[in-house]
Amino acid sequence: MHPTLPAIEVMPRDLSAYRQGNVGVDYVHRFESGVPGPHVLVNALTHGNEFCGMVAACHLLDTGVRPARGTLTVSFANVAAYETFDPARPFESRQITHNFNRIWSEEWLDGDQDSVELRRARAMRGVVADADHILDIHSTSQDVEPFWVYPDFARNARVASALAAPAVHLVMPQGLGSGTPVIQHGRHGRADSTAGAALVAECGQHFKQSSADLALTVTLDFLGHWGLIERPARAVAAPRRFELLRTHVVAHADFRFTRPVIGFETFAQGELIAMDGDQLIHAPCDDCTLFMPTREPVVGREGVYLTRPLAG
Repeated sequence: MHPTLPAIEVMPRDLSAYRQGNVGVDYVHRFESGVPGPHVLVNALTHGNEFCGMVAACHLLDTGVRPARGTLTVSFANVAAYETFDPARPFESRQITHNFNRIWSEEWLDGDQDSVELRRARAMRGVVADADHILDIHSTSQDVEPFWVYPDFARNARVASALAAPAVHLVMPQGLGSGTPVIQHGRHGRADSTAGAALVAECGQHFKQSSADLALTVTLDFLGHWGLIERPARAVAAPRRFELLRTHVVAHADFRFTRPVIGFETFAQGELIAMDGDQLIHAPCDDCTLFMPTREPVVGREGVYLTRPLAG
């Protein structure tokens, strides 16, 4: 039995008007202020069915947002997957072949495999590498509280903590453990790098209007933080921080959780969380907190992130 399909409050729009970019890469638009300042990349549609980023990126382009200093680049990533969206199968347009957000290592980008996603990532490689700061806008399959995701570097934590939302931070001391995401490409993936901040904003459930609204707020706050636009500061509360301990990739078609989960459920140390064939997945610590448990298991894709809450 398949899970119930969610209501679709935000539908995809025709992006053909944005195809002709100005840097030699389709769907990539760059605006230079002529005033010294950082180069900020706002990236949408890393996954084809995560519409909130599309809404935010279209707003920037439709309303003529231009940087007062530095450089702004706006990109739509996996448009090919986005264009396959079918409301009857809304989760299947996430990707065509490869997860666009796991192939940003030299091994993948310089390798001999081919796919729509790899060709697109290779085309966008220079766009990502050129940026000082990256905001990669995402959403979640389940309706859970929004959260940041970033490598556990001080430069990332400083920026995420300076913004009002999301209030939850998922930090990755050792990366994802299942591939290399956009925000860890090249110098952005190194702790000793002089690169700027590179953050994923998970803005809420894929198809909710509230997710699109938050994506736009986060985007404008991010640009305001770097001084590219004027943006009043908003009150910031102490974040709730979680550390990624392990990413479990589904190995068997009969993967299943021991109880219904959508994310943020907690398990005591040793408690059984899920079964993947004959592999038992136990909580590695007390208050083990689930992030992004799979809605419908697919062999070879992530089943769940196991995390622990961090003090302070």
